[in-house]
Amino acid sequence: MLILYSQTDREGQTRLAAFLDTLQKLGWTDGRNVRIEYRWIAGDVDREKTSAAELVRSTPDLIVVSGLTALAQLHRLTSTIPVVFTQVSDPVGSGFVTSLARPGGNISGFQNFEPTIGGKWLGVLKEAAPNVRRVAVLFGSDSVATVAMLRAAEAVAPSLGVQVTAVDVHGGVEIERAIAMFASQPDGGLIITPHPSVPQNRASIILSAARHRLPAVYPFRYFAAEGGLMAYGPDQIDQWRGAATYVDRVLRGEKPGELPVQTPAKYELVINLKAANVIGLNIAPGLPLRADEVIE
Repeated sequence: MLILYSQTDREGQTRLAAFLDTLQKLGWTDGRNVRIEYRWIAGDVDREKTSAAELVRSTPDLIVVSGLTALAQLHRLTSTIPVVFTQVSDPVGSGFVTSLARPGGNISGFQNFEPTIGGKWLGVLKEAAPNVRRVAVLFGSDSVATVAMLRAAEAVAPSLGVQVTAVDVHGGVEIERAIAMFASQPDGGLIITPHPSVPQNRASIILSAARHRLPAVYPFRYFAAEGGLMAYGPDQIDQWRGAATYVDRVLRGEKPGELPVQTPAKYELVINLKAANVIGLNIAPGLPLRADEVIE
């Protein structure tokens, strides 16, 4: 397994626990009738490359991977070892599968987002903070999916009276400094895309947004649970459970290329009113009423 998080990250452990629990219910127990090797890559590009190469050289029956750039490494290294992915956006646009319905090849799994989500994030942010006129989008130029999300936000921005600034987090950019520079001008907000470098930097991103009083929308619930203003995205735990069902099917003889890529059935809107108070933002009552969860 190539896992996007660090081994000490609670969110990574929660996702792995859901995966292993489902796998066990399907009849597979690590150390009994299946052996699982773990590689915690934590957004480290060098570790990602090395770990992907190690796993491919070991010729396993199947590789489970989370994160777009890790999947890109496996896609480059093997066309024969079955691969089941989760936490990957736009696998068709990224060239990993031929189509969602019939992936073809050796890869299938669970998609996080469609590229158009960038425009939806901008709309939600503008609704929560109508005074926002400038929005920085944290994306990665090495990720086709997050580039597409940026472009979607840029396309919607004129209709909302917003100017979009692209902040490329690929290549070792200092995220806190980039946020501080953007915040030097008024009426700003943030969109955080699900680039693989984001999870391990989420604490500093959330703190920087609060320090500079920037309304922000994040891709997953745990960002809001940990102090971010809003999150709009799929239930990742459910997707990791789904990945276990695909592992079961592949181990029992089915081919990944014949298993359709699954897309989220629902996106969840989570609003943290404590975070709104910290930055002095009064969110109109209608938005929390539509939210799936409100943290008070």
